[in-house]
Amino acid sequence: MSAQIRASHILLMYKGAAHSTARRSKPEAEAAIAALRGELAGGADFAELARTHSDCPSGEEGGDLGFFPRGAMVPEFEQAAFKLNPGEVSDVVETAFGYHLILRTA
Repeated sequence: MSAQIRASHILLMYKGAAHSTARRSKPEAEAAIAALRGELAGGADFAELARTHSDCPSGEEGGDLGFFPRGAMVPEFEQAAFKLNPGEVSDVVETAFGYHLILRTA
């Protein structure tokens, strides 16, 4: 099992999520992240979608979060990210910050 992995993500926040300034409702965010997951399944570029849609500052870097060990991310994010093989994209993951799509890059 890897001590560290590298991943990118797309985060869509909603009103009421931790640290959120988003105006969208939770159902709107859920629908939007599902649509992005569909675009990825159809061959869309993860980094470009992150730059265009992510509410996280990492979006400017294509969603890249760099390398991180276990314990560095909230549990729901960590569990999903560490289950992925490099090149795989997660299903929608909900955390206190909103909805994520995670791409394991290494």
